[in-house]
Amino acid sequence: MSLSLTPIDRVDHITREDFINNYLKPRKPLVISKATDTWPALQKWTFDYLKEIVGDQMVPLYDSSKADPSKPINASAAEMKFGDYIDLIQKGPTDLRIFLFDPIKHAPKLLNDYRSPTDLMGGFLDKYPNMFFGGQGSVTFLHYDIDLAHIFHTHFNGRKHIILFENKWSERLYKIPFATYALEDYDIENPDFKKFPALDGIHGQETVLEHGETLFMPTGYWHWMKYLDGSFSISLRAWDKSWSVKAKSLYNLTIQRKFDDIMKKNFRAGYMDWKEKLAVKRADKALAAGQPL
Repeated sequence: MSLSLTPIDRVDHITREDFINNYLKPRKPLVISKATDTWPALQKWTFDYLKEIVGDQMVPLYDSSKADPSKPINASAAEMKFGDYIDLIQKGPTDLRIFLFDPIKHAPKLLNDYRSPTDLMGGFLDKYPNMFFGGQGSVTFLHYDIDLAHIFHTHFNGRKHIILFENKWSERLYKIPFATYALEDYDIENPDFKKFPALDGIHGQETVLEHGETLFMPTGYWHWMKYLDGSFSISLRAWDKSWSVKAKSLYNLTIQRKFDDIMKKNFRAGYMDWKEKLAVKRADKALAAGQPL
């Protein structure tokens, strides 16, 4: 019993035509090893440099504990000054992460240090893209992004292990109803197939991103990430051209999220228990039916 994981395709550089035809249109992940060769950030964005310009900002921290059903999905576990957090992750392993922190908003000069890959596609969204920081051993739980954007995820100052699954495997991954994350009771690195049999035989892809490497992650891809070193990443997001994807994104961000928040607020642990049981029931049903076909 096992997952079926294959390496994500890798190139140093790629033309717009090849990228669109072979990766964007078929929605296939790709690592571009030298996409950042012209970025000043490749050399400038050290821990010391970021501490110097945004070190006094207070930041929310997230750990690997299972989500509290009475709190919003992105509720933090603690907070500290950004500079103190950088010191922490340089000292050694910690499961504390910074999720969706935007140092660029506090230091706009960082905008000059990177480039959106507009030579490959259009539709980029954020003036101030999100950055993610993690200590050695910290893990980002298995999920897909609620806005269904295409993502160009570039890593700095270390290594990050990444596992991806196409969205068609959602039920077999024990997707939580009315959410975009999976049941948190299994370890995708070393799953218990007897307890979670629907995981057996799932096809995915994996890679280890190193300093300056960029992962193209198409819309809707499930992703799990583990920081192998204290390090950080930046995500540049772009809309898919499909109006059905945009409509689903809007639904996720408004109706689904609002409904889920109301239910958690009113029914708390009982609502979460019901969702987890339904995720297991749906996974067993999908496995029995041989899905995805």
